[in-house]
Amino acid sequence: MIKVPSKMMAVVTTGNGGYNKLDYKLVDTPRINNDEVLIKVLAAGLNNTEINTRIGWYSSLVKDGTEELNNKLENGLKVNNGGWSGSTKFPLIQGTDCCGQIVKLLNHNYQNLIGKRVIVRSCMRVNGFNSKEKIWMASDFDGSFAEYVKVPLSEVFAINCNWSNEELATIPCSYGTAENMLHLSRCKKTDIVLITGASGGVGSAAIQLAKIRGAKVIASIGKEKKEYALKLGADQTIDRSNNIFNTLGSNSVDLVVDVVGGSQFQNFFKIIKPTGRYISSGAIAGPIVNFDLRDLYLKDISIIGSTTWEEPIFHNLVKYIEDDLIKPLVAKTYPLSEIVRAQKEFLLKKHFGNLVLIP
Repeated sequence: MIKVPSKMMAVVTTGNGGYNKLDYKLVDTPRINNDEVLIKVLAAGLNNTEINTRIGWYSSLVKDGTEELNNKLENGLKVNNGGWSGSTKFPLIQGTDCCGQIVKLLNHNYQNLIGKRVIVRSCMRVNGFNSKEKIWMASDFDGSFAEYVKVPLSEVFAINCNWSNEELATIPCSYGTAENMLHLSRCKKTDIVLITGASGGVGSAAIQLAKIRGAKVIASIGKEKKEYALKLGADQTIDRSNNIFNTLGSNSVDLVVDVVGGSQFQNFFKIIKPTGRYISSGAIAGPIVNFDLRDLYLKDISIIGSTTWEEPIFHNLVKYIEDDLIKPLVAKTYPLSEIVRAQKEFLLKKHFGNLVLIP
């Protein structure tokens, strides 16, 4: 039997606000029910989601991008509580990505899982896949920015691969989000796909996952990072600071995979071909946008939102890993106690891939 301490170190987010709301402290180790497992966290990826939840970015009153709002909070701005689905219940242990080892479970039918290394499906369909109701680890219950985390038994996936713990910790949120976007938008071999935010976790994952489907990929990325995108399989890169319409021209892509939003939004519908698709799962450059509706309806373009993961998504990711079809992208690791330094570097957006915390 693996011994589990009664106390653990964790980063507790105490409310909406700046970095002073991140409290690294000793707390009680979670206690599990019969349908849960206790996981020793080996590595935890860092995502926009944790920062957006802390700063209250999901509030409908917020008009700024993530970095801009975070800077305003550091300078004294107060925000209303805005989580995924209303007010976030603080205090909360965040951490959406988890690679860990199962150290305890009460269900005798699954004792063979003790000691297994797993990743956790962070978007959970609590009433089955026929319902769109979902909960997210680290938004709706305590997550992986801790030495231990408890999750439903149904949401852990054992992995047979030679990846490091840090590499596996890059997968759940970024790759799950990207795979869901490509699944919902029906990305296929004949598509020309524009991927925004291509140097981030979701964007860099989307490059690889679109190439698995055989699509031609255009990565919108800072010019200093374009070689990284090309090595991942992008067929073409464009400078994200340039006007996308002027760069690519009208009716030049079948699908836009977007996590950026902001001022370029109106141009996406000019470059999408008739009957093409646009899908969004983020708006780090700003959630409030303008565009000409005629570009939408006169070309029969479909707009898709993506937050709730479909059933095949995580099974697909496990297969891609075990078949060596995707590459992990660990930009840098930090001790969990240095989460403030990690989040500051994350918002600078100078890295390519994912930042990972080690408890």
